[in-house]
Amino acid sequence: MAEEAKLPPQVQERLLRLQQLQQTLQNVLIQKQQLELELTDVEQALSELEKLSDDAVVYKSVGMLLIKSDRAKVTNELNERKELISMRISVLGRQEERLRSQAKDLQQKLQQYLRSVPSA
Repeated sequence: MAEEAKLPPQVQERLLRLQQLQQTLQNVLIQKQQLELELTDVEQALSELEKLSDDAVVYKSVGMLLIKSDRAKVTNELNERKELISMRISVLGRQEERLRSQAKDLQQKLQQYLRSVPSA
């Protein structure tokens, strides 16, 4: 911390901003990974539903219950869920790119500053 106190306020702000960007990026990556896992589950469920006959008995999970449901209705719900998840993954991907770019820019500015400061 003693070294941070010696840094100019502008550099301290950039360091803080970089830390915030890295934390936000980490959160985005976690959300994206969770959604990708959910997408895989939805795709597997859809794949299994395709193997069933139209008159097959299908149950869906609602909370802690399994409810008898129509195959077409469940397939529709899963396809909608898949589309929503895919859109959210896409949005998080763009956010990830933007955060990575901002972090890279800040790192470069900080490195330029550190190169320009004579060693003590």
